[in-house]
Amino acid sequence: MLAIVQHHHGGPEVLVPREIPDPEPGAGEVRIRVEAAGVHLVDATLRAGGAGPFPAPALPTVPGREVAGIVDALGPGSRPDLLGARVCAHLGPGGSGGYAAAAIAAADGLHRLPDGVGAAAAVAVLGTGRMTEGLLELARPRAGETALVTSAAGGIGTLLVQALAAEGLTVLAAAGSGRLPGPLPAGVTPLAYDRPGWTDDAREATGGRGVDLVFDGVGGDAGRGAFDLLAPGGRVLLHGWSAGTPTPFGPDELWERALTVSVALGPPILALGLRRLEERALARLADGRWSPVVSSYPLADAARAHADLEARRTRGKVVLVP
Repeated sequence: MLAIVQHHHGGPEVLVPREIPDPEPGAGEVRIRVEAAGVHLVDATLRAGGAGPFPAPALPTVPGREVAGIVDALGPGSRPDLLGARVCAHLGPGGSGGYAAAAIAAADGLHRLPDGVGAAAAVAVLGTGRMTEGLLELARPRAGETALVTSAAGGIGTLLVQALAAEGLTVLAAAGSGRLPGPLPAGVTPLAYDRPGWTDDAREATGGRGVDLVFDGVGGDAGRGAFDLLAPGGRVLLHGWSAGTPTPFGPDELWERALTVSVALGPPILALGLRRLEERALARLADGRWSPVVSSYPLADAARAHADLEARRTRGKVVLVP
């Protein structure tokens, strides 16, 4: 089968297409004939040898932690009714094997795909959607509030914008110039955080009041700009720093403005129950509440997908298609 094999750390060029034997499922496992594999920014971080939220797989490895496709082989103890089922699965923290034509997953971790749901869409809301669901649960957004999403062109950001707008919030969607996918939900204000004066535009859009809620997955200068837009009593959820550094702020600022800051990574999300969050995300997809934005690449072009993701040339969720 075709797989993307990584033998050492480095740039996107270390992701090399290779023909390798099909994997065989062990006890309690299944093999999925992959129709779509998800790509995360953390995949690129681990590929380069950086630190992630979980241990990196030992090298050599086939990267990738989430897939969707058809079960074509069962390991001992796996339910017979799974054979031929259309499923999606997260391969676990620190898991690997997704960038391939076939992948091994735990049978008890599968989700059956609802009728009418494609593999790429399912992958786009599995891990990314569960994170989005977790952010929404932690933030407790209320109709009538104003929310700013700093990573509005990414996988999580596009889903956040859709969910917040549907829940009756006024939404400001910020991304790099030309990256926001269109059309945006009705009433959403687009912002380009790499343009001078973007925070002035944001404040004007709120009538000078500022925002109640910030979802910050960018960090750096853009994250700081969003932080400065918080109204007194506002709250911010920090869920990443794609700019390379977390958003800077001091404890005195929290006291002076009565702000609440939450780090929405790791334990706070895990405590909500990952499978429950995945089920809720897939339900939003199945009933049409979410329409994920997908940037698709052939599996053999995984290196290009990583390069484009790191250069912020992608929109929504990056997906590899064998």
